[in-house]
Amino acid sequence: MPGNRNILFLIIGALFVAVAVLGYNLYQEKKEPKGLQINVGPNGLKIENK
Repeated sequence: MPGNRNILFLIIGALFVAVAVLGYNLYQEKKEPKGLQINVGPNGLKIENK
């Protein structure tokens, strides 16, 4: 049964990598972007340097 054990480790490793990649993508989406932000709204033009 060593083959079954290797497959189990492979599945666990793949799940770990998937969770790490999804966590990193979520972190990148939530992180505030750097640079210049320009907003146009009812109060006029607003420019922010981030």
